[in-house]
Amino acid sequence: MPSTSSFPLLFFHLLLSPEVWSYEAPEDKQDVFARRACPAFLTFTNAAYLAGVTLELPCHCKPQQMQSVVWFFRKHLGSSKETRVLTDHHGNKLLDTSQVPHSGDLRSRFSIRLFSLLIFRAGPDDSGIYICGSTHKDFFYGYDLDIQEVRKLSFTPRLVLERKSKKVKERKGLGSAQPLYRVFTSFRPWSVCDRCGVPGEQVRVGLCYVHSNFLHVRYRRANQTVTSCGSGAVPRAFSRLKQSRIGAKLEVKSCQVTCLNQAPPSSKLQALMAFLGYSSASMPVEVPVFYLNRPADRVLTLGCPGARSDMAVAWDRGSEPIYRSEHSADRNFSTTPPRLLIDTGHHLVFTPAKTEDSGIYYCWLQGQQAAEIRLLVYAHLGRGQSVTSHPDFPTAVKTVLRSYAAMTTVFCLLVFGRAGVRHLRDAREMHMD
Repeated sequence: MPSTSSFPLLFFHLLLSPEVWSYEAPEDKQDVFARRACPAFLTFTNAAYLAGVTLELPCHCKPQQMQSVVWFFRKHLGSSKETRVLTDHHGNKLLDTSQVPHSGDLRSRFSIRLFSLLIFRAGPDDSGIYICGSTHKDFFYGYDLDIQEVRKLSFTPRLVLERKSKKVKERKGLGSAQPLYRVFTSFRPWSVCDRCGVPGEQVRVGLCYVHSNFLHVRYRRANQTVTSCGSGAVPRAFSRLKQSRIGAKLEVKSCQVTCLNQAPPSSKLQALMAFLGYSSASMPVEVPVFYLNRPADRVLTLGCPGARSDMAVAWDRGSEPIYRSEHSADRNFSTTPPRLLIDTGHHLVFTPAKTEDSGIYYCWLQGQQAAEIRLLVYAHLGRGQSVTSHPDFPTAVKTVLRSYAAMTTVFCLLVFGRAGVRHLRDAREMHMD
């Protein structure tokens, strides 16, 4: 946390910046909803994401007179009676992300902000149809959401040169010469190195897609013959694809880059600091500090402030880096994951948190240190727990008993000492008499 001596420097820096003394009103812009008309026939835009990320589904169109929206959710194979409403009836449900459970119901992990639906730590169970509408059951815009879980995790970089648009194809069909569909993995470009100045890691995500000429026409895509593997556009007749455990892939490789030199402060600020007797090394570091207190023996999830699903995120505990290659589940995701891991949504997860996990954690965004989190994990005595079940209870009892014995001994010595002094005084007075 910046010291009190750095606040005057920030104050003078703000005074010298021209943005403080000048303000230019923004130009009037046309309403974004007035430029885009809602489709006459409701279609569903396909969107695929990796499990664990926080995603946003914007409501791209709605009537201008509508001041709030309602989001409807239904699973792909569910009936219309199973449709759920995600709203607070005002269209702006706010949610504290620090209180979001790691694995909870969708109703506890969503928020509506400026008509857009935000889902925190999306999971495979969140896949389905999402429709932006009104309380009068008017439907404006729809999504076909596919959340894919990582089935294969690789930490070894490939030896063969790969193109960014590489697609690994796997032919599947029902025994005919011309396959009904083809499954392939579409890889995104490698992320930037998540750290600078020290060894870091790069991540590449590959999502599962299917190519077929028999996809449902109501699901809208950039290519009408390609959709994600978990999309509702995939016909039910492709039972082998529906029952297969095909999912996303995640590749991680090591990297190391040098840190970019930060721009030097302006000459006015340097002159002011020299006049006040400060050196350039005393400039405050622009890294926000966050304080977090959580009870022990519960699942704890730390998220990097400002992180998005397409960003490179890294974590450090003090000066010790936390690498995915050392704190991730097994490559085939079949064994029990470690207690401390980095999930596919770039969250640092403690399963569960212990008191020894207290400390200072740093997160990196796009190769730059972004935040400092000071975590305190305290022992919590809740329901179903007794004082005697605490591991420090015997030590505490011994300490209290020893303190009581020591105070009792001192008290007895004082009493006997006073009685002895009084007895000697009385004996002396009787001798003199």
